[in-house]
Amino acid sequence: MIITLLTLVYVVCVLLLTAFAIGSIALLISYLLHRNDPVPLSNITDWPSAVVQLPIYNEYYVVERLMKACAELDYPRDKLIIQVLDDSTDETSALVAKLAAYWRDQGINVQHVQRSNREGYKAGALAHGLMLIDCEMSAVFDADFVPPPDFLKRAITHMVSDPKLAAVQGRWGHINSGENPLTRAVTLALDGHFVVEQTARNRAGWLMNFNGSAGVWRVRAIEDAGGWRDTTLTEDMDLSYRSQLKGWRLLYLPDLVVPGEIPPVINAYKQQQARWAQGGTQCFRRWLIPVWRHPGLTLMQRLMATMHLAQYVVHPIIILVILLTPPLLIAHSLQNLNLGVLGMASLGPPLIFIFSQQALYIDWKKRMFWGLPMLIVLGTGIAWSNSRAVIRGLFDRHDEFLRTPKFAQKLSGNVYAMR
Repeated sequence: MIITLLTLVYVVCVLLLTAFAIGSIALLISYLLHRNDPVPLSNITDWPSAVVQLPIYNEYYVVERLMKACAELDYPRDKLIIQVLDDSTDETSALVAKLAAYWRDQGINVQHVQRSNREGYKAGALAHGLMLIDCEMSAVFDADFVPPPDFLKRAITHMVSDPKLAAVQGRWGHINSGENPLTRAVTLALDGHFVVEQTARNRAGWLMNFNGSAGVWRVRAIEDAGGWRDTTLTEDMDLSYRSQLKGWRLLYLPDLVVPGEIPPVINAYKQQQARWAQGGTQCFRRWLIPVWRHPGLTLMQRLMATMHLAQYVVHPIIILVILLTPPLLIAHSLQNLNLGVLGMASLGPPLIFIFSQQALYIDWKKRMFWGLPMLIVLGTGIAWSNSRAVIRGLFDRHDEFLRTPKFAQKLSGNVYAMR
C-alpha cells in the first residue's frame, strides 16, 4: 500500500516536471517564431518628465558607479530627477550625500531621500519616493547596474508611442560574467531568461514580468494597479501581474542592454535565489486564481502564466523525485513506467541555453562547454534551499527582504558585503 502511494506521488511529480519541460519548449518555439518581430516606434520631440529611482541599502562599493551612470543619462535636464532612495545604516549614506552634492553642482537634479526605517523594504522605498515628486515616468535601477547614456530615451520613446504600455524592460547584461565558474554558470541561466523566455512571452502576448531593475514604468500605470506593495518579496512580479490584469501591457526590448553584477560567491547567489523563490511563490498564491478567472485572457495565456508563476515549484518536485527514486527502485516499482516523454521534453531547457548563447556570443560553444555542467550542479545544489523558500512562500510567510550582496569585484576587505 505504501509503495503504491509513493509510486503515485512519483508519477504525479514526473508529470508535473514533464509539463514544465513542455512549457519550456513552447517558450523556445515562440522565441524562434517571434525573435525578429519589429517593434513600432515614433519620433519624439516633447519628452515627458521622468524620475530615476535608485533604491539602495548599504551599497558603499557600487553606489558611486551607479550615480555617475545615471547622472550621465542623455535626457533633458529640466525633465529629469534622480532619486537616491537611501535606507542605508552604514557609511553609504555619507558617501551618497557627498556624491549628490557634487552632481547637483554639475546641474543634475539629484535628491537624497532617507527614511526613518525600512518599512516595506524596496517596495516601500519606491512608493515613498513617488509620493515626493510629480513625474510621468519612473526608471528603476538596482545598485549594481550601470545604465548606458541612451537608456532613458530609448525606453521612454516606446512609452510615449504606446499609451497602453505600463512598462518597458531592458535586458540584463553582465559586468563580471567571466569572473569565476559560478558567474559563468549564472550567465547561462540569466541569458536563457532574458534572451529566449522574456522575448517569447512578450512577443507572443503572454504575461511577463518586470525584473526589478533596468526598466521604466509609467507612473499612472503604477497608481492604477495599486502602487508598489511589500505583500511579497518580489514586488516587481506582483506589480507586473496587477497591471497586466488591469489591461496594461509590458514591452521587453532585448537590444536595450544594461550591465549588472552577477553574485560571485555561492552564499550571495543562494540568498538571491531563495528570495526570488519565496516571492515568486507568494505571487503564485495570490495571482493563480485571478489569472484563471480573468475573462480577457486566452487559454494559452493562462497556461503560460501558470507555468511562469509556479516556476520555482519545480525545486521541491525535484527533491521529491530524488528522495523517492531509491526506495521505488529497490521495490522494482519503476520498471513498468515509460518516462520517454519526460526525456524528450527535458531537452527544452538546454536548448534555451544554447539558443540564447548562440544569439549573443561568438564563442557560444565554449561558454556552453564550461558553463552548463556547473549550472546543472548549481541547480541541484540550491534545490533544497529554494524548496524551503517555496514552502515559506506557499504559507505566505512575510520574511525580511534580504539584499543581494554587491561586491564590485572587491571580494577581499569587503567587510559588510554579506550583511
